[in-house]
Amino acid sequence: MTRSWISDTPDEIEHPPIPLGLNRMTIPRAALVLSVITGLGLLISSIWVGLSAMSFLEDLETSFGTTDVDILKEDGRWLWEVGLLFDTCSPREDDWEWPDSLASQDGVFLLPGEVRCDWQHQGNGDSASIVVHNRGNQTLNLVLEISGGGVVFAANSQPYLIINELGANDSTIMEIHLIESVSEREISITATHISVLQAQVRMDVSIFQGPESRDIHIQDGDSVEVHYTVWDADTGEELDDGTWVENAGDPWFSIEGFGWSAIGLDIDNDRGVAFPLTDTGTSHVTLLPPPIAYGNSEDHELEETWLRFELKLERAPVSG
Repeated sequence: MTRSWISDTPDEIEHPPIPLGLNRMTIPRAALVLSVITGLGLLISSIWVGLSAMSFLEDLETSFGTTDVDILKEDGRWLWEVGLLFDTCSPREDDWEWPDSLASQDGVFLLPGEVRCDWQHQGNGDSASIVVHNRGNQTLNLVLEISGGGVVFAANSQPYLIINELGANDSTIMEIHLIESVSEREISITATHISVLQAQVRMDVSIFQGPESRDIHIQDGDSVEVHYTVWDADTGEELDDGTWVENAGDPWFSIEGFGWSAIGLDIDNDRGVAFPLTDTGTSHVTLLPPPIAYGNSEDHELEETWLRFELKLERAPVSG
């Protein structure tokens, strides 16, 4: 008797034996091949990542300038200087002496060291001008930062600012704003190389309230009428005086720093127009080294002269 569940096919044919030798060797060989392929892939990927990283660093160095520390130094000093235009500065740490003759210095630097300056303000919203001088032969990329609070850069309303591509032996001037009512405060302004963090130049500023507050604070672009007197800062010789009607921040002839010197002047709401005899405008004195005075005027008789300006705000017409 046959049954459906009984097969006539021999068991050797229906269920052939598994070749154990082949079964034992195939898996290790396949794993070895896959390991070799994976290793080659990782090696190629590592080489590609390394080349990409080198290319990125080269691009970064090209973008941010030199990272050669020696090139950024001269006589142990970083090759840039930071100053306030007000003629109120002195040695920052009393570790050097103010030159008897500013124009007769023989060194690369404008001053023998870092400075601390006083800023007498006329109320919240007042402004001042700071300057960064590149005294080297390399283009600089710098990060400026204000620490101490209450003061920001006018360009971005932040306590930090990036200066890109400050050319060799060039200078740049920028405006800072007081955004708090300050009776007395110490702040610091640092200029740090963007890729060499230890390369930093510092200026300390002592801020204090003036005898009277004013309502209108002259800022970059404001229309002003200013009476000025200018002297040779070394000899005290008076060189010129007159009235300047222009926008604050604009240059006067070849003197880039003159217009920036008007920033920080103040006046009451009458702006000196309705009641000119009340004389509510303020005055201050600024000191301009050659790079932001006549230093770019070749063969000018005052090309190497430091200039001291006294500016008195007469009127501040409403700006457009």
